[in-house]
Amino acid sequence: MFQPSIEDAPASTVPAEQTAAEQTPRYEDVRHLLYGTLASIQSTIHFLHKRGYADPNDWSDPMPTGKANQWMSTLTKRVKVE
Repeated sequence: MFQPSIEDAPASTVPAEQTAAEQTPRYEDVRHLLYGTLASIQSTIHFLHKRGYADPNDWSDPMPTGKANQWMSTLTKRVKVE
């Protein structure tokens, strides 16, 4: 449908393709690795959860690294790239 133009309205100098691409958010995966004692890993996961970053169930179960009293847990999260 035709809409009349508004006088003195600023015209866009950005090509339509670029505008559309900038409006479409881009997402990428990022992997977080935690190494430490079981207590420190659980504490960090809880800390991040309280701040709304990741659900505790999204983290892998802690796995031993082969070093004494050291464990590892991973999280892969999809984040918006600006």
